[in-house]
Amino acid sequence: MTFSIIGTGNIAWFLAKRLTTAGHECMGIYGRNNAAAVELAEWIQAKPYQEIGDIRDGDVDICFIAVSDHSIASVAPKLYFTKTMLVHTAGSVDISILSAAATDYAVLWPVYSILKADLPNHRNIPCAWQASTPKAQRYILSIAHAITDVIFEAKDEQRKWLHLSAVFCNNFINHMMTIGEEACISQQLDFNALRPIIEQTFQRTQKASPYQLQTGPARRGDEITISRHLSLLNNNADWQQVYSAITTSIEHMYQQDNVNNDTKS
Repeated sequence: MTFSIIGTGNIAWFLAKRLTTAGHECMGIYGRNNAAAVELAEWIQAKPYQEIGDIRDGDVDICFIAVSDHSIASVAPKLYFTKTMLVHTAGSVDISILSAAATDYAVLWPVYSILKADLPNHRNIPCAWQASTPKAQRYILSIAHAITDVIFEAKDEQRKWLHLSAVFCNNFINHMMTIGEEACISQQLDFNALRPIIEQTFQRTQKASPYQLQTGPARRGDEITISRHLSLLNNNADWQQVYSAITTSIEHMYQQDNVNNDTKS
């Protein structure tokens, strides 16, 4: 298939590399930053569009809008396709945002952290899709198979919840590790001492539910340790608030389990 891309960020680079490697042909790249568009276009031997209007209906099979989630609403109204299928790549944005811009439209969202500087080479990248018409479904599944081996349909509400879950499981966890790293630095400790337990945590989730694997003072109701930790954080209100909120959430989640254990004992 032939395709074009609107956008020059991480997802744009990922799509450009994967699809051209799979034999699909990129006809052009458009970006608000012309230098960035030229860089990506040259990398895959395509042409940079000077204006978004240079992407003409029927010139390509698929046009990807690979921009930030909040920018899709400003890009889509500038397009009108009856032959070219339009696709956005956001997890938290409804498919209907494209309805006035194209007859056939779809969503293809990689549930993965994509970085231009470290593009993945494997095919274990879950991709959620949604399509507006049978034609859009055929096209999006064909394209998706060129990207990954893990494909599943997810409607708007499902994608929003999956996006929220990804924020918890990726972005928030990374922030927790950043706090841990800074805490170690403040006490002249080597953060590498925590890497084995971090790796262990993720390895265990390959075999069991995270719910079953929960450990720590909040899980066992150890209020003495929790109080000591909160005291250590007296000089950092943000970290203290994070610790307190997560501790409370864990306690509430396992409250009934703890009651049952106390009854048995």
